[in-house]
Order: sequence, then structure tokens, then C-alpha cells
Amino acid sequence: MSEITRRGLLSSGAALAASSLLSRSAWARASALMGDVPAGSAAALPAIAPRERLLFDFGWKFTFGNGDDPAKDLGFGYGQSDFAKTGDFKFAKAGYDVSRWRSLDLPHDWAVELPFVDDPEQASHGFKPLGRRYPETSVGWYRREFEIPAGDRGRRIWVEFDGAFRDVLLFVNGCFIGRNDNGYAPFRFDLTDFLAYGAKNYIVARVDASFGDGWFYEGAGIYRHVWLTKYDPVHLGQWESYVRAEVDGDSATLSLGTIVENQSGQPAQAGVTWKIQDAQGNTVATAGAPARDIAADGSAAYLASARLSRPALWSVDEPHLYNAVVSVQSGGKTLDAERVAFGVRTARFTPDQGFFLNGRQLKIQGTCNHQDHAGVGAAVPDAVQWYRAAVLKQMGCNAVRTSHNMPTPEWVDACERMGLMMMCETRQMSSNPEGMEQLSLMVRRYRNSPSIIIWSIGNEEWLLQDAMAEQGRRIAEDMVRRCHELDPTRVVSAAVNGSNEKGLSDALDIIGFNYGLNRPDKYHREHPRRPIYGSETSSAVSTRGVYFTDPLRNTVNSYNGVVPWGETPQQWWTFYDTRAWLAGGFAWTGFDYRGEPTPYGWPSINSQFGIVDMCGFPKDYFYYYRAWWGKQPSLHLFPHWNWEGREGDEIPVWVYSNLDEVELFVNGRSLGRQKVPHLGHVEWKARYEPGFLEARGYQAGRLALSQKRETTGDSAQIRLTADRAAINADGQDVSLLTVEALDKQGRLVPVADNKIAFRITGPGRIIGVGNGNPNCQESDKAPRRSLFNGLAQVIVQSSGFPGVIQVEASKDGWEGPELMPARIAITAKRVRPRPSVPVVRPG
Repeated sequence: MSEITRRGLLSSGAALAASSLLSRSAWARASALMGDVPAGSAAALPAIAPRERLLFDFGWKFTFGNGDDPAKDLGFGYGQSDFAKTGDFKFAKAGYDVSRWRSLDLPHDWAVELPFVDDPEQASHGFKPLGRRYPETSVGWYRREFEIPAGDRGRRIWVEFDGAFRDVLLFVNGCFIGRNDNGYAPFRFDLTDFLAYGAKNYIVARVDASFGDGWFYEGAGIYRHVWLTKYDPVHLGQWESYVRAEVDGDSATLSLGTIVENQSGQPAQAGVTWKIQDAQGNTVATAGAPARDIAADGSAAYLASARLSRPALWSVDEPHLYNAVVSVQSGGKTLDAERVAFGVRTARFTPDQGFFLNGRQLKIQGTCNHQDHAGVGAAVPDAVQWYRAAVLKQMGCNAVRTSHNMPTPEWVDACERMGLMMMCETRQMSSNPEGMEQLSLMVRRYRNSPSIIIWSIGNEEWLLQDAMAEQGRRIAEDMVRRCHELDPTRVVSAAVNGSNEKGLSDALDIIGFNYGLNRPDKYHREHPRRPIYGSETSSAVSTRGVYFTDPLRNTVNSYNGVVPWGETPQQWWTFYDTRAWLAGGFAWTGFDYRGEPTPYGWPSINSQFGIVDMCGFPKDYFYYYRAWWGKQPSLHLFPHWNWEGREGDEIPVWVYSNLDEVELFVNGRSLGRQKVPHLGHVEWKARYEPGFLEARGYQAGRLALSQKRETTGDSAQIRLTADRAAINADGQDVSLLTVEALDKQGRLVPVADNKIAFRITGPGRIIGVGNGNPNCQESDKAPRRSLFNGLAQVIVQSSGFPGVIQVEASKDGWEGPELMPARIAITAKRVRPRPSVPVVRPG
């Protein structure tokens, strides 16, 4: 029985408060699958002894530099002798004054903290003052003191960055260590020779966001996790371990491989063992590769195989996972070990029947998504990754595309554990050394994830598709070949906004079309042996809670808003779902995102493509997908019924439903019953009069679902709802609060725009606020936010101590009607935190 059926006829307040209802239900789904999130996720699991992998996120100092003036950039680059002598960078040595630097924890995105600027050149990146023309806010310095125990002598010690935006120069103890020049691929440096053992050490990163990788909001700073990893000199190579499962009837053969590196000056001899564990930790198979010689500063590859009887297959409905514990053995001693999560499943694209998962035909019901979220920008907490995945699952989505870059590990982890397939995309489409390295890192890092069904080497590279077609073909051939070398189990594709008749498309395993519903039929007729899917579709636009387009307010109606090159959800999905040979596709986009403001420019600061807004609050299109992608009876009635001043006007009334028939009532009077067309919707014109709308849905002639929209009163009180009432007291976990304005009868006011202030006490902090308004230029970090069509969001993070976090929401300022405040308590529960580098306290 659905939630709507259980609760009977929903009032407009309860129905339009779907944000909080959705969040609770979506998180319940995630929690049921994974238990304690995020502390229990694969990304959070500690390293296996003797390896140490320590979180390096806490206790950093930050200050702005300057891209033009060395005097405002710690003196860096004042002359031309900065790199003349090793160990001479004073800002990375003891005694350097950082008393005026800001204290913060990572991940950190300083772009989201900056004001908005009315500069058309900055539109695609969200109107933030970044780039060569904004030197004062485009360079940031991070500094951290840390201690290395004397007992670590003899180990190899690396600092590992999951990602930073964008150009990073790294210094340790006055020494220049290295640089990184892209915003999405992970990078690391061996610090072993530069560390002081049994003493304090100093690490400094200069991050320059003057250049961008994309045409969308990308953030600025160290926006992903940082780790300090300690190895024996003889250890497993980074992301060199793989498990390839081949299903054969009721068993599966596992092809196992890894590389062991010897970072010492002496030859070594080592063997490798594999222990395969199921989800309960039971050992279900073992394998080993005999010891062999490894030259000094050399490496050796190891291969083995194992067999699983009656494996639990990974699927979108039952995302079963296994772990492979890979160990390096020498002289009866374990030198290194790691845990590799993997799944057993088959994935196959065909030219005539589309896509098959585990031998069953399955349409890809996908969305494209950028990586930012309201309030936090690109520095998305791990728990918010899970929240975002849960929102998409609640819609019926079964796949995501990582547009247009290598994703963060926590997003991959959330998707594989919640049953979301993935098209994993690299940022730079090039066979130059940088492009190939980015691609190789992506494939090596994520090739064990059962979520990933497609590697994507690029997006809308129109020059390589047409004017430079011959170069495009050669570049694509090299990139496809590299993918196949590292992972022969998956297909390689690209998102192409063209005919796919030449250029890079010639090298692809499967053909992806971006838009253009006039193209796939013709291509299928002329190339009947090539599998086809929609790499990017729809680009419908809408503003949550808005039902009449108003260019003066930069808003779009929620019925049929679409850009010239796009299609409504109903148009594109009807096309793809009714052709068996099409594998399905990825709608642009699941979430609204910063930058690339469409269809309007300033003062809009984010796109309106999302099926949900920046906070994850559903727009009405969400319910079209839930009706036709979901598996449960569904009914959604819109718009709201608060149209003061428009009495007597005709208002379009739509219902998205997968039931047989729907009947509409206005104040109890029937406007008729309509059959619901397959993959379609039903609609009426209703003259507005205060009261209520009611939709009744019928299945096989019997009433199945009903929903109401009521005319509400003015805002009278605030309601706070937490997606999670208890979070981990680890300094990183978060709870997302939905803020709603209710009338005196407790109904959500769907047009409310009240200004709300927040106060927090206890072991927590507010790290971001949002409201889903694409035109809102209020601070994402201030403890206040206006509601947008009745809703706002507050992200509360634990401070690292157990206890009760209290959040109060009240009217902000003196203007407007009085509002009854709301309070909510969130428990920060004591947990074992991830192992981390201790923070060095002053003195």
C-alpha cells in the first residue's frame, strides 16, 4: 500500500510538503540497505593493518592569496628564485605566523562563500568572482601542522588528495613537493624523504582556481577528502587490485589480479593471497599467487582465480556486494593488505533488444548530475551524497551519469550500495598525457564497482565530431583502447550531440545520442548492429512551485517548460521506452546545479534543468518519472490551489499517474473522469475559487489513490523536519533539515516566502542553507534563509562530540506576519570515528 493510501486524502499542506516526506522515506531506503551511513560505507572503512590510512581533513588553516600581487600571496613569486634551493619556503616551516588565518576542516569550497557578481563572463560558473580577472578571490592557501611518530621510519608515507580545484602546488617542511593541474582526478605525493620523524611537520597547499575545466560551477579549493597513508616499502600498488567476475549458471569465476611495488633499495620476495567475503563477513572463497622476486624499486604482477557457488548478484533492486581482502605476504609476515569491494553481475548492450542486467532486459532510467549541492557547493559531505542518491531512487531512477567528470569516491560508493548504475565520465577528452592519465586513474580506481556499466570518454566534443573528425577518431581510438586494457569487461562510449556518423563515434563500443529525437531511428536503420542509448536527453526546465512562466521573474512553468533543443519528460521517455532496441537514457538533469543558468541569465545563478531543485526538493516533473519509472501505484495532482486575485480564471490542472483513470473535483464538483494514456498524463482547465482540488485515481474500476490541494491561510508557524534524527558525532556526518511555513491549520503554505533565522546550540554547526530558488542570491553560509514557495533547507553537521544538537527557526527581522518558532533536536551519537591525523594543539 502506498504512502498516500495509508494516509488517506492528503491536505495540500501534507502533499506539497513532499520534500520532508520524501527525504525521510529516501533516507530510510538508504539506511535499510546499508545500516549506519556514512560511517559504515566502504569509503569509510579503515585500512587493514599494517597499512594505515588516516583522514587528513581536520585542523587546517586557510587564507586567500592573490593571483597578481606576490606581496598579497605570501610573497610567493616575488622574484624568480623561489625554487632555487630545496627547503627554503618559509610559509611551510616552523615559526610562520598564521594567527590571522581562518581555521577550517576539509572538504572546503571557498567559491560558494563568495558573493555573486553581475558579470556575464562568470555566468557559466554561477556568477562567482573567480578567474584571472579576480585575483583576490581565485587563490587560496591551506596549511596544517602534523606530527609523524619516530616509529614510522622505514615506511613509505604518502599524502593523497581525492580532488582539489584546481591547480595545486604542495610544500612540506619548506620543500616543494609537486603540483597538480586538474580539478577532478585524484593525486598524491610521496612525502617519505621530506618528513621529520618524531617531530612536527608542516604541509602547505597553494590552490589556484583561476582556470576552469568545465563550463559549469566547479567550486574552488580542496573540496574532497585528503588522506595520509603509511605503507611498508613492499606494498600493493594504488588501485592495481581488480576482481573480474564471470557468471556461469549458478556459479561465478573470479579473475583476480594486482601489482606489488617494492619501494626500497633491496630486492624482495613476496606472494599475494585473496580472501573473498560476503556481506556478512563470511569467507566464501580463497586464492593465492606464489612468492616471486621483486627487484629494488621495481614491481611485479600477480594473478589468481577463485570460484563462487550460487553468488548473490548485484542488481538495482538487490545491490549485493562482496569484499576481496588482498594481502602481501613475505617470510610468514603480512606486509600490506587492502579491502576491495566488488559485485557479481552481467551487463550487456545489444543492438536489437537494448540493455540486459543479469540476463534480464532493463531500460536505463537515468539522470545526468553535476556534483554540487545547496549550501555547500562542491564540498558535499558524504551523507549528502547518500541523500542525493536516495532522492533519485525514490523517483524510480536506476542509473546516473557523472556529468562531466570523474566522480568523488563517496558518490560511487552510495550508488553501488543503493542500486544505481553509472555512466562514469572523464573530464578531458584527449589522448595527450594529461587526458590519458585522468582516464587511467578513473578506470583503475572504479573498475571494481558493479554500478558502472559504461565508461565515457567525453561530452559534446563537436570539433572532434565534425571539423576535426579524423583527429577525433584517433583520439577516441587511443582512449577506448586504454579503457579496454585496464578493464576489458565494460563498454566505452561518449555523449555525442551530432549524427554519430564520423569522428570519435567510429571508435565507440556503443552509441550515445544527446537530444535529437530525429536521429536514433535513422541511425538504427543504417547501423543495425550498433547498440544505442540516450547519453543526454530532455533538458526540460521548470521552477519548483511555479505554474505560469514569467520572464520578468526568471521563472518557468511546471507543465511543459523546455529549451529549444530539448524535450519534456513525456516526450523523450515515450520515444525511448517504446523502442525495444533503445537501451534507455539519461535525462538532463536529476538535480538543479549552480552555473550555466538556463533559460535565463542574471539574476539567475543556477540552471532550472533539474527534476529536483538544488536542495533535492521535488519539482512536479519528479512525479511524472515516479509514475512511469516506479513500480508502485502513483498519483500526483498539481498545481497548488492558492490563487488569490485570480478568482474565476482558468487554471491548468494536471495529474501524473500510472492508474487506469483519474477524476478531478473542485470543491466537491466533478470535472470529469479521464483515462490515463500510457506514458502520458491527464489535464483539465478549472476556474479558480478558494477551497480545494481533489484527484481520485482508479485501478480496475476501484478507487486506489486520492490527493487534495487546499487553499491555505497565511503563514502562521514554522515546521522543522530532520531527514535523520541521529547522526554520528564524528565531525563530518550531517542531518538535512526541511524548513516549512504552515498556516494556522498546519497546512504547508505553497507560496510562502518568509525570511527565517536559525540558531544552533550543542555539538553541531550549520554548514549551509538553501531554498531551491534559482534566482536567490542570499548567502549559502549565513544562519538565515528566505523560504521559496514554502520550503528551505538547513544542513547541520556534528562537531565531533556526542550530545544533543538543538536548532531553532524563527522569523528573521521585523517585517511580515508573526510566525510561531520551531525547534528540533538531533542526537549526535558516539561512534568510533575514522582514523585520522591528530590535530596539533597550540602550545
